[in-house]
Amino acid sequence: MASSGHDKTRQYVMSVDFGTTIVRCHIYDQQMSVKGVSSKKVELLRPKPGWSEMDPDMLWTQFVAVGKDAMRAAGITAQDVAGLGIATQRGTFMTWDRETGVPFHNFITWQDLRAATLTQEWNQSYKLAAFNGGSKFLFTVSRNRRYLAASIVKFRANFVSMRLLWMLLNNMEMQRRAEEGQLMFGTIETWLLWKMTGGEVFATDYSNASSTGLYDPFILEWSTALFTLLGIPMSIVPEVKDTSYHFGDSLPEVFGASIPITSLVADQQSAMFAECCYDVGDVKVTLGTSLFFNLNTGNKPHASVAGLYPVIGWKIKDEVVYLAEGCAGDTGTCVEWAQSIGLFEDVSSLAQIAQSVQDTGGVYFVPAFNGLQAPINDDYACTLMLGMTRKTTKAHMIRAILESLAFRFKLLYETALTETKLPFNLIRADGGVSNNDFVLQVMADIINQKIERPSQTDMTSLGAAYLAGLAAGVWKNKEEFKKARNVNRVFTPQGTWNVYKDIVSEWERAVRRSGHWYR
Repeated sequence: MASSGHDKTRQYVMSVDFGTTIVRCHIYDQQMSVKGVSSKKVELLRPKPGWSEMDPDMLWTQFVAVGKDAMRAAGITAQDVAGLGIATQRGTFMTWDRETGVPFHNFITWQDLRAATLTQEWNQSYKLAAFNGGSKFLFTVSRNRRYLAASIVKFRANFVSMRLLWMLLNNMEMQRRAEEGQLMFGTIETWLLWKMTGGEVFATDYSNASSTGLYDPFILEWSTALFTLLGIPMSIVPEVKDTSYHFGDSLPEVFGASIPITSLVADQQSAMFAECCYDVGDVKVTLGTSLFFNLNTGNKPHASVAGLYPVIGWKIKDEVVYLAEGCAGDTGTCVEWAQSIGLFEDVSSLAQIAQSVQDTGGVYFVPAFNGLQAPINDDYACTLMLGMTRKTTKAHMIRAILESLAFRFKLLYETALTETKLPFNLIRADGGVSNNDFVLQVMADIINQKIERPSQTDMTSLGAAYLAGLAAGVWKNKEEFKKARNVNRVFTPQGTWNVYKDIVSEWERAVRRSGHWYR
């Protein structure tokens, strides 16, 4: 559905950020100022060890509630909202019946590991071996690195593909409805869009589609090869639309009046857009629950052999921007764990505690509660703290934990630099852990490059608002966002690499020690 132009009586943009633990709604005015905010805690269901789910009915109720509460806080009604943007956590999906609209199961979150055994079986299967072999042959013939990357691909338990296949294999009714062409698959934004439009619009955007691992960013289509390999019918997937686009209007009964739905975007890509990382070589690093490293590679996807993912940042009309993405699964989780065992009480005191000692006293920490991702790619690695003596204090341990987060970032930074061979223009950091000055300073020191931290803290929400406002006509172009950007602090390298060189080397030795522990 094309945008019908800006209704000048509607001057506000609503943005909803659906995270793993919190759903937030922000109302922005034309000056990009926040006028109203509302949030609610998301309840994760864990019916069995390793499983992680969300109740779709509760999710919908919370979505509507934060929207209404934020509008009330801003002193506006739905008739004042020009566009709604939705940013969501990636890899969390659900299936439902096309005819009845009834879900077959709860949302299966990106943290869910129920497909671990199935993943092992597939990685040892003749089918995947044949797929890898065929891809290697195609690379030999074409020298296209896309096929080289495919020749070494392995599934992981948290991939959407493996969790979706597990659900199909363990739910006979799902199988039957899939065979009849009546099964619908979608991540959170697709479900919300479908619900808001009364089942009229079944769609997602390019950023979310590419983040499922079921979409081929090289040809901008759902991956026929992968669906065929896994035996999943392609009739289940939604239509893919631009990231900044008029998807449709919400039913009046949802918010009290219809609101144009003008953006769907994946959370990391949304933060990248808000950080104004619009040029090739721009880098955004999010230090949240996990660490996400995103590099703008322009109009060409990067085929990685080290575990970086080629995802679509956003598509706006003829512009398609690709990102090379790396992830480290444990960042904020390490801080939360340290707090839970009594290493500290107040998060705001962490930097000061770390700086109260000259070094870690020989203590090293490996953050691997969820394994080690690129470029190590070891699902069986264990979290490790070693080098402790009778003189080790809590401050030494805290410093070791915080330094490990910076070292983990360095691995992704160097991998992206080596693989893409792109010059990095700038690095901008966001996310809760980015508020820790000690971590960002160490990061800047060990890569010898400046790192910017924005004044705005809710970058995911802001990015969705920007994209929604563009489609709604509230804002004209990205130059407006660049002018509005404010920097809280720039972390400049302090010339301490000679001090950290041996420390990083020893930390890498600790990483090797943690490898393959659970195998």
